[in-house]
Amino acid sequence: MTPFRPDSISNAMNDASYRDAIFSTPLDRVASFSFDEQVVACFPDMIRRSVPGYGQILGMLGVIAARHLRHGAHVYDLGCSLGAVGLALAGRLSPEAFTLTGVDLSPAMVERARTTFAQECPHHAIEVVEGDIRHFNYRASGMIVLNFTLQFLAPSDRDAVIEKLYEALEPGGVLVLSEKIVAADEEENAWLVERYHDFKRANGYSELEISQKRTALENVLIPDTLEAHHARLARAGFPRSQTWFQYLNFASLIAFKN
Repeated sequence: MTPFRPDSISNAMNDASYRDAIFSTPLDRVASFSFDEQVVACFPDMIRRSVPGYGQILGMLGVIAARHLRHGAHVYDLGCSLGAVGLALAGRLSPEAFTLTGVDLSPAMVERARTTFAQECPHHAIEVVEGDIRHFNYRASGMIVLNFTLQFLAPSDRDAVIEKLYEALEPGGVLVLSEKIVAADEEENAWLVERYHDFKRANGYSELEISQKRTALENVLIPDTLEAHHARLARAGFPRSQTWFQYLNFASLIAFKN
């Protein structure tokens, strides 16, 4: 058996993908953003050029799992898209160390993720199911990852989801929550947004692409403040949470269950 290497994450994610050019031409009407086949085809390029720190977050998930996950425990990746979290854990942990269930609402994402896992880490017990994380029947788990997923749910649904995940976690389990955030201070937030647009320009996006993507995400991706995230985690029952990573207006938190 050829060992699965951590550097296979980027290779696996980029196989058969295309450059993100969805918003590169003027559109008479910009439709609301959705994770359809067009997005799936260019998703690795899109997320690489659009989400500051995404690779660093993925790289640490295996480290976090190695430190906090009970041997043989179950892991959820909610809003798993193409399976990057599963690949990150498989690159760090043996097949006996964990089982993982990826959940995504997009049939195109689910199909592509299943193919990737079958090709890249067939000896790991990883499954991908199509489902709505708001209504999913969760099993007991040692680690749950929400990588840029909660932000796409209606704000009124978020508390209930986090409460369900708290109940699903085993004692000693951890929840990793990565999100685009908004700063409470208007001046600080404006600076973060401007620098984020600079980040996208530096990665080759045009003014038209930035503008049309922003329009497409309006009322689809609704960010919270870091304070709101920590308060929600506390309301759900987590005794402790902390922000372990932030790059501009993107952050990752970890919450611990006693």
